[in-house]
This record gives sequence, structure tokens and C-alpha cells, in this order.
Amino acid sequence: MAKLVSSSREGTCGNGCCCCSGDDGGGAADELGSQGLEVSALGLGCMGMSAYYGPPKPEPDIVALIHHAVAAGVTLLDASDIYGPHTNELLLGKALQGGVRGKVQLATKFGILAGADGARAIRGDPAYVRSACEGSLRRLGVECIDLYYQHRVDVSVPIEVTKLVEEGKINYIGLSEASESTIRRAHTVHPITAVQLEWSLWSRDVEEDINLQGTWHWNCGVQSVGQRVLL
Repeated sequence: MAKLVSSSREGTCGNGCCCCSGDDGGGAADELGSQGLEVSALGLGCMGMSAYYGPPKPEPDIVALIHHAVAAGVTLLDASDIYGPHTNELLLGKALQGGVRGKVQLATKFGILAGADGARAIRGDPAYVRSACEGSLRRLGVECIDLYYQHRVDVSVPIEVTKLVEEGKINYIGLSEASESTIRRAHTVHPITAVQLEWSLWSRDVEEDINLQGTWHWNCGVQSVGQRVLL
């Protein structure tokens, strides 16, 4: 699954693999948010490479796929520590070797924990955020995460308290599946570079729940996640 990064356009292809902007390859660079992050209009979401859509594919094939996407002009790779869990970041870390890291902007996420029984929990307290960030850096084999998302909002922790310590470990902050009020509050504490949400032919709820034009007005980028469409 891939994601369209845009402040003004959306689209979906019909083969279940991506959302398209209409550009060839990764498309021209777009500025995501207003803090200087530039990415291709078409990004590559890596979730399905490790989880949720059947058994994981052979690792060499997936690494080759990522390299092909980068060669085609894709510069945004999107992962999460919950995908696998953890195996998706490990896979991406291998794909980033050999000079690939310098060609892409790397996004990953924190906030969802998977228990041994399959139950999930949401955490957003500062101690956990620091631990999660260090774990992702280690698995990815990088010194800095370009775009770090809070995957789900921890309702037990005020969003203003969830502050990533900026020690050069991350460059930009994003929110995933957050309400408009949460986005507003968080943005007053630290600029939110990107908001990731499900927005497709099958899921239009966000058009009622969040003022997308308002989100762009706050200088947040919108990263829409397209669902698989079988034609």
C-alpha cells in the first residue's frame, strides 16, 4: 500500500497497490507542511510488506521492490513499529543500505503496542515515546527519523504533554488518525508537519470529521491512505 502526499490533490489506482497523483514515477517534489520537508507526490507505504495482507513475502523480493520504487522517483518510505511488530522496520533498515538512505525521507510511527495475546494498547507518555523512538532508530539502522508520527492518540495523556525530545533523533512530527481538536492543540505546542488519515472512495468520514482546508491552513501536510480497490 502506498500513500499520496499532497496539499491539494488525491487519487486512487485500481490495482490495490497505490494512490496516484497522476504523475509519472514518484512525481515532482511536494513540500509536506511548512517546515521544509520535501517528498515525492507518491510515497511507498510498507505496512503490507510485513503484516496484515497474508504471510510476509520473501525478503529479497521486498528489498528489490523498495529499490525499484526509489529508482522510479519515490522519496517517502512509510513504516511503523507495530507492523510485524518490529519486522517492518528491520526490513526497511536492510533496504536502506548501500546509499539508499540518502535518497529518501523516512517516516515511521509509535503509539500502538501489541500484547502476547494479540490485544493492543495505546501509549503516548513521554518515557514510552523516547523508548519507542530509540527502538525504531536501532531497528532502522539510522541516526535520525525524518518524520515521526504518533500512530494513535493516547487519550489518557494530554496531547500537549506528548513532546518528543529534540536531540537530533527526529526532524519532523506527524499525527495519525487524530481529531481536528487534537491536531489544533498539538500544533500550538509544536508544528505538526503531516497528518496521516484514511481517505479513499471507501472511507469518506474524514470529510465530516476534519476540516481539511483548515488543516492545510495550519500548514500541515495531508497524507491520505488509499484502500485496496478491486475492479
